[in-house]
Amino acid sequence: MIAFLSGILAESSASSCVIDVNGVGYEVLIPVSTFEKLPHPGEKIKLLIHMQVREDAITLFGFFSPEEKELFLKLIDVSGVGGKLALNVLSTMPAANFCAAVASGDVKAISRISGIGKRTAERLIVDLKGKLDITGGSTGENILPSSEAVNDAALALEQLGFKRDAINKTLNILVAEIPPEEQTSEKLLRAAIMKLKF
Repeated sequence: MIAFLSGILAESSASSCVIDVNGVGYEVLIPVSTFEKLPHPGEKIKLLIHMQVREDAITLFGFFSPEEKELFLKLIDVSGVGGKLALNVLSTMPAANFCAAVASGDVKAISRISGIGKRTAERLIVDLKGKLDITGGSTGENILPSSEAVNDAALALEQLGFKRDAINKTLNILVAEIPPEEQTSEKLLRAAIMKLKF
C-alpha cells in the first residue's frame, strides 16, 4: 500500500492533482482543503495517501495533513459513505467544524454538505460521535464557533472564493466583536467581506 507520495507537482485542480515521482505521474484525488495548500506546478510536494483497490480501479486519495487523512478514514468506515463523499465533507467544512457539528448533533449543518441528506447526516452523527477529535488537530484560531449564522456566512464566503483559513480567522474576530443577539448570517457576511477585501 502507498502511504505517501513525494515528488514534483505536475498539474492540479480543485479536485485532483498529478504528482511526478521519478518520471511516473500519479493522479491523486484531493479535497479543496488540500488544494488550497498545494505549491505551484513544478515545485516539490508530499501528500499523505490512502489507496483504494477495487476490481475495476485503483484510486489514490491525497491529504496535506494527518488530521485530514484520519477524518477521511473514519468517514469511509461509515456505511454508505464512499471516498468521493468523504472528500465532499472535507471540501465543504473544515475538519474541526465537522467534528464540532458531529459532537453537538447538528444534523442541519452536516446535511448542507453536497451529497448528504438528513438520513446520512444522522447516520454520521450516530456512528462518529465520541470517535472524533473535536479540535481536528487544528489550532484554536481555525475552529469556528458552531452556529447556523456562522456556518451560513462561512459557506457563502467560500463560494465567493475566499480562502478557508482567512474566513475562519475573520469570522472568529467578528463573533468576538458583535453581540450574540446581533449575529445574523447577513451581518456576519457583510462585515467579513469588508475585512477580507481590505
